[in-house]
Amino acid sequence: MNIKILFFGITRDLVAQSSINFTISPKSTVKELKVALLKTFPKLEKYAQFSIAVNESYALETAILKENDVVAIIPPVSGG
Repeated sequence: MNIKILFFGITRDLVAQSSINFTISPKSTVKELKVALLKTFPKLEKYAQFSIAVNESYALETAILKENDVVAIIPPVSGG
């Protein structure tokens, strides 16, 4: 199953791309995607607390992904 992944902030710098097409198993969850991304891009481990949005809405780790979903990888932010 193919999805599109968008990287923002420091995650974009770590993977050296702003977006990629990514193949995962059908009925994969957001958590399973996160594990696959950390294996593919080990540098993301430093920011493993990144949030994930699916089709412009924040997603729980139990959410099931579908073909052609657009997934945003959003790094932790701090303010002050």
